[in-house]
Amino acid sequence: MAPTVTAAMTSSQEHLTLTHKLRKPLVEKLRRERINSSIEQLKSLLGPEFLKQQPDTKMEKADILEMTVCFLTQLQQQRRLSNHINKLQSSSDKNLREADCSPLSSTIQTSITKDKSPVNSALWRPW
Repeated sequence: MAPTVTAAMTSSQEHLTLTHKLRKPLVEKLRRERINSSIEQLKSLLGPEFLKQQPDTKMEKADILEMTVCFLTQLQQQRRLSNHINKLQSSSDKNLREADCSPLSSTIQTSITKDKSPVNSALWRPW
């Protein structure tokens, strides 16, 4: 009885191995097609950038990927710089608004303190 179970397991393992051997090339082909398609999409999206760099040469996939990384890095740096400039401008605008309001508020504050001083309050006495 033990040999029968072993034979059944061996048959099952052989079937899985055969299925795996048949599927592996197909799965690999689909994977390569996805990679190639994505690289072509990158190339078309960044076409003007590629033409600036090397107008007449056929680029390898590695070249396309390297140029894409370079372009995205530059784009990220530009966004960081833009965000930093926007923060500085908003901070500067806020400081200007506070500076514009502060002379007015100090004038009002001075006026209020003068009104409370004993000399000024004597002028308002009715008797």
